[in-house]
Amino acid sequence: MDAQAFLGLEPTDDPLRWRLPVTASVSTPGHFLYGGCGLAAGIVAMEAAGGRPTVWATAQYLTYAPTGTVLDWEVVLAAVGKGTTQARAIGRLGDQEVLTVNAALGLHDLEVSGTWVEPPVVPRPEDCPPQEFPAFFADTVLDRVEHRVAEGRLFSELDGRPGTAHSAFWARVPGHLDPSAATLAVIGDYVSGGVSQPLGMRTLGRSLDNTLRVVRLVPTTWVLCDIHMHALANGFGHGLAHLWAEDGTLLATASQSISVRLWKENTVFTPPKAPEPADSPRRT
Repeated sequence: MDAQAFLGLEPTDDPLRWRLPVTASVSTPGHFLYGGCGLAAGIVAMEAAGGRPTVWATAQYLTYAPTGTVLDWEVVLAAVGKGTTQARAIGRLGDQEVLTVNAALGLHDLEVSGTWVEPPVVPRPEDCPPQEFPAFFADTVLDRVEHRVAEGRLFSELDGRPGTAHSAFWARVPGHLDPSAATLAVIGDYVSGGVSQPLGMRTLGRSLDNTLRVVRLVPTTWVLCDIHMHALANGFGHGLAHLWAEDGTLLATASQSISVRLWKENTVFTPPKAPEPADSPRRT
């Protein structure tokens, strides 16, 4: 299964126009299009129209595409050079623009290369526990991606105690073995869930944007999503992820800004008060 089939993205007679039925399998538990699937759909459409692989793509989300609707895509090849194509894909419901994906596509030969970040040392996927998702995540895109926690806490362990801003998990899409830019766009959108780890509380996130920067695509069954949250202020979180192959190859980086809300059932952890010294006068 390739990314087009995973998404259910449909071509038309015009190579610059596509259709994406917003089914439950590409939707969030909130019953609207999952942001990573929107970015992925734009990437698939632009790569097909431009005939070049993605170097960089970013999506800005303007409104929701509810489950049960059909998103119409228009691809614009804005500038086609010798080695690079600058393009955009616009997803609309009728006349309303829902999201726009801008991208650069191309491939250059250069005799030098390098990777200057290191993957975290974590257990193998088979040695990591599957993440615990609530029942209302069933029959959504989140139920289609296998997710094993390599570093960080399970949902049940988010008890209000602050934690580290660094977390990592292994992800794979069963039947979709070789990564593509579109596949990595889906996995990279999990950055929004990383806000829960430093807070120690379950959060809900609405992506304002998703950006994917592709480094090198190599065959791998599992992708390690290595998340680093940077900040949360004024209700907006910011973070990035390094996406690694099993052999340690850096596949891509993903980043986003997120509108953050807390789950109502969160229990905020209150640390116990330190006992007063024995010789301290008791306050009354």
